[in-house]
Amino acid sequence: LVTCYVAFSRLGVAHQAWAAGLGGGETARTRLVAWREGFALLGVIVASVLPTAAGWGVTSAVLAVALAAGLLALRGAPTPPARAEQHAAPGVAVWGVAAFRRLLAVHLLNGTAAAIPATLLVFFVTDRLQTPDQQGLYLAAYFLAAAASLPLWLRLVAWMGGVRAWQLGMGLAVLAFCSAAVLRPGDGAAFLAICIGSGAALGADLALPTALLAGVVQRAGHGGQAEGAFFGWWHAATKLNLALAAALALPLLQALGYTPGTRDAAGLAALSLTYALLPCVLKLMAVALLHGVHR
Repeated sequence: LVTCYVAFSRLGVAHQAWAAGLGGGETARTRLVAWREGFALLGVIVASVLPTAAGWGVTSAVLAVALAAGLLALRGAPTPPARAEQHAAPGVAVWGVAAFRRLLAVHLLNGTAAAIPATLLVFFVTDRLQTPDQQGLYLAAYFLAAAASLPLWLRLVAWMGGVRAWQLGMGLAVLAFCSAAVLRPGDGAAFLAICIGSGAALGADLALPTALLAGVVQRAGHGGQAEGAFFGWWHAATKLNLALAAALALPLLQALGYTPGTRDAAGLAALSLTYALLPCVLKLMAVALLHGVHR
């Protein structure tokens, strides 16, 4: 697992920095990121479904073919322009850019807000909704809605710009999660609709932030120099979001009196508050902070 995740992190940083190095305007950058994240999401869905649907033999064969196809595609992939001479250490270049620091703070707030419901989903579905047999359906609707929404976010970026489009996506997520706070046992259909709405909002989180970061790197004059350093810290923050979500949500639930498997009204109210409303507060803070990021 350590070897796998170290390799995944290295590949993720290289893949994101590569797209940034290709340059282009905001719409072009967002299109690159949307296609990349859309296919990555498709890979997650396929890898999640195949073992159960077709068995490990078929899954191994499909993954081997996908790996070979990826290596072949890499041979004909576009190459970024030649790297410019580096004048400053990557760490200095990264933390000396105010727009990057602000965008990274937005990313931490928004990412932690998204990770809290992911951390608590099993508890919410099992104890609040009491529909544990529907969890697979909820997740499938969420991820499929995210993939289907990517073309819409591309159009919105061309119309209103990346910053406003991302703020709109976070606003949609807030509306969805506020609705989840009032759900009761058996409200599976309503939660399915919320999963579709919040999945559409996830499409904005997938397509827009790294495209905005690529723009920050270019405007700061570090294009072709330090993309890897910028995206390395960004990747680290992405992983930190999951840790922050668990460190914030789980002790809060315990302090509020919730224990897994409870049917106590106070405990369930605490679960709904933490699952639905705490992410909304963090998302709204991210929306406000995003106003200061240069468009």
